[in-house]
Amino acid sequence: MKIRKFAAIDIGSNAIRLLVNNVIEQEDKPTVFKKSELIRVPVRLGEDAFIKGQISDESLQRLIKSMQSFDLLMQVYGVEKYMACATSALREAKNGGEVVERVFLESGVRIEIINGKREASIIASTDLKNLIKKDRSYLYVDVGGGSTEFTIFRQGDLSESKSFKIGTVRILNDLVDESVWNKVQEWIVSRFQDNGKVEIIGSGGNINKLHKMSGRKMEQPLSFIWLNAQYHFLNSMDYDDRISELGLNQDRADVIIPAAKIFLSAAKWSSAKKIHVPKIGLADGMIKTLYYQ
Repeated sequence: MKIRKFAAIDIGSNAIRLLVNNVIEQEDKPTVFKKSELIRVPVRLGEDAFIKGQISDESLQRLIKSMQSFDLLMQVYGVEKYMACATSALREAKNGGEVVERVFLESGVRIEIINGKREASIIASTDLKNLIKKDRSYLYVDVGGGSTEFTIFRQGDLSESKSFKIGTVRILNDLVDESVWNKVQEWIVSRFQDNGKVEIIGSGGNINKLHKMSGRKMEQPLSFIWLNAQYHFLNSMDYDDRISELGLNQDRADVIIPAAKIFLSAAKWSSAKKIHVPKIGLADGMIKTLYYQ
């Protein structure tokens, strides 16, 4: 048996994550991917990128220190390969290229800024075989701070994917025009109007937190009815109460509501009644991409 270590750094609009995975290889057996460590740092780059148009010096320094810390941790864990991807915040920041250069010079971590299509394809490379059934269609919804990636699976295979500039940090800052919601609705409705067996697969920190709050077991999906009730319950509380009474982190207590709205809208427009939450996302896809390439 051979155990190898790979790492993925997901630089999102609301937070930065480091995922360390054990990749277990055994002769005549399938390769096993097991999460070893997940570290999340609440650096909200999206507010700089979407409001000011560029990453501020303060956020840049926090990003550099995060990458320096991640580099040391990867050395401690004995990581042999890593992949670092930045999504919509650095994608849209006017100084995104300069930020990537500064981070590399001061931390040694090389960041790749990926577009929405590449992001969706990496997410789709995650292992969903145990979840996806061939007799129904699935809408994979990955909600981030700056964008949401929608991927359609039909008869067990990836059919198509699309990225929209509709994310939790954008919504919080009133940066999503009604026309964007209309485009998302039109795209989803046009692809599921004649299919009665549609289920959603949800990805991202907010839907994972909502699933945990529901008390359901990992393999049990959320229902549209429960998520709708929870959305209205959370919306009825103010920000401070969501932190003090529900125990939500400061950088989760605000974005969880717009995230729930996106999932509810996707479920409504696709006529899906179930939302599966397998707790996989971009970082998991990056690990698979690293290993198989």
